[in-house]
This record gives sequence, C-alpha cells and structure tokens, in this order.
Amino acid sequence: MRLKELREQVCEANLELDRRKIVVHTWGNVSGIDREQGVIVIKPSGVSYDKLTPDKMVIVGLNGQVVEGDLNPSTDTKTHLVLYRAFANIGGVTHTHSAHAVAWAQARREIPCFGTTHADYCNGPVPLTEPLSPDEVTRDYEAETGEAIVRRIGKGNPLATPMVLVAGHGPFTWGKTAADSVLNAVFLEEIARIATATITIAPHAGPVEDYVLNYHYQRKHGPGAWYGQKK
Repeated sequence: MRLKELREQVCEANLELDRRKIVVHTWGNVSGIDREQGVIVIKPSGVSYDKLTPDKMVIVGLNGQVVEGDLNPSTDTKTHLVLYRAFANIGGVTHTHSAHAVAWAQARREIPCFGTTHADYCNGPVPLTEPLSPDEVTRDYEAETGEAIVRRIGKGNPLATPMVLVAGHGPFTWGKTAADSVLNAVFLEEIARIATATITIAPHAGPVEDYVLNYHYQRKHGPGAWYGQKK
C-alpha cells in the first residue's frame, strides 16, 4: 500500500471516531500499518479532530523512530507498536477514552458476555489487563501497557477478541484495517453501555450460555459465516 493512501485511510479512521462521538477533545488515536515498508501511520499528539488532515498524520518506523512528519506522534505510539509486533494479522489499532468502556476499566472489571449483541463482536468476555507495577510504569509506561495487553490476549487469535480494557486506563481495539479497529471501538463502547444497564437492572446477571455465544460469533466470523451478503 502506498503511504499516501494509508495516510488518508488513517486520517479518515480518526475522523470517524469523532463522528461517532466516542472521543472528547483529543482523547483518542488510530493507527494503521504498512508491513511491507515496516512503518505505521498514526494520529499526531494533542491535535483536535477538526484540524486533522492526511498530511498531519505521522509516519513511524517499527523501531519507534519518526520517519516522516512535522508533528509529534501520539503519546500512545509505543503501545500501538507493541501490538503490531505481537499480532501479525492486525492492520489497525484504536485507543479511546469512551465513557462506558473507561468506567469498566476503572472498576477493574472485565465485561461478561451477557448476550448476543456482545457475542456478535467478541468471542467471550472483554478481557481486562493486570495493573502495571511501579517498575513497569517508571520503565516505560506506554510500551509496558502494550505488553500487558499482549499477555492478557495470550496466544489465541487476536481478531477473535479484538478489544481489551487496560486496568485503570481504558480501551484498545484492533482489526484487519484502521477502519475495522474503529468499528470495534464503537462496538466496545456500545457493549459496555449495555452491560452497565444490565447490571443496573440485574446486579447478579450471568453471562449468556456458551452455545448461544458461539452460535452468534460463528454466524458473523466463523469459516462458514452466513451473516450479511455474499461478496
């Protein structure tokens, strides 16, 4: 993929976060990767969404060095890089501070799969990372955040669980493209909002049955998925 095209896609993905109203001010960032060239394109730090244009996107090598761009990359760049290095099949990463997902992260609770809305997009609970240690925070907070996510997701397919809550911080999501990672951020916020309502109505609500979860997840994402239209 040409970097010009990737810049445009990542800029559009960041703007979509704002359009979907799951970011406030500059609280969020999206990146995309060109694995052939070994670089990512990511939102610049602290730049408001109404000022974002493709030429403002920052190109960063997988070693963390800025390759192209006049602005500083997102402060979460190191977290994105750790995820790209660990998960070879992802092409985009999103981080937000969307209110309901952050609330669950601050409560230090994973989000159980209470029903089929959740099951359509995440194959099981939305996982929660372990809190970082004082040494990890001091050593390299952003990179260690990425490592905590990688440990929590484990060796399974990250696209089957394309979302996570970082304890005390907030959500990260990913997907095959930058646009996919944004969709997963939108879905995660809605999952968190519905879960909050569920435990308000029924504090002791249990998760949906595994066989229902599996049916709904496979309907959209399994090898013989039949949801939607054939391409």
